Amino acid sequence: MRIVLLGPPGAGKGTQAARLAETLGVPHISTGDMLREAVRDQTEVGKRAEGIMKRGDLLPDALISELVAGRLARQDCERGYVLDGYPRTLEQARFLEEFLDRSGTSIRVAVNLEVGEEEILSRLDKRRTCRGCGAAYHLDSSPPRLPGRCDRCDGELYQRTDDLGSAISRRLEVYQAQTEPLIRFYDDRRLMHKVSGSGPVEEVAARVLAATAGARS
Repeated sequence: MRIVLLGPPGAGKGTQAARLAETLGVPHISTGDMLREAVRDQTEVGKRAEGIMKRGDLLPDALISELVAGRLARQDCERGYVLDGYPRTLEQARFLEEFLDRSGTSIRVAVNLEVGEEEILSRLDKRRTCRGCGAAYHLDSSPPRLPGRCDRCDGELYQRTDDLGSAISRRLEVYQAQTEPLIRFYDDRRLMHKVSGSGPVEEVAARVLAATAGARS
């Protein structure tokens, strides 16, 4: 049950990956969460990543692939996982394919969440993230119970710097140039399923779950 979830910034990958992983009983592996934790803790990787992430650029393939490889080697990934935020480039996809091939495994399905640019811009402008646990909220569609506070841990909610102005535009440009070719990569391997990411969270979750049905049979 090894699943890759793709989609542009603001498509809802984190929300849907977490729901899918919980439903399937496998780990949700978010490179964004791992990196933000590293930045918060000011680890060596975090210090190197911080400036790059603020600009909306992608981290070097070797650095992020090393981080992911270490996570996939843990025992809780033996039954599978949902990858959220990785791979983002063809180089990363090829690394992952070779890494898994050495252990006799492979990605079973890739799902791409499709959302229009106007909706993406609206989502990112109104997205808020908890400083404590990383939970994501939307001021309109999924607001916190108390303004500015996280429902889970009562942490402070803030707007990420890469969700602001020029960083959003830069992130979308990077996605178009480097990440969209992954759709063709997985399509060539007959693993790609395209799913609309618009609509209520529950409806999108049902579409994503249905797209993975073949991998679970």
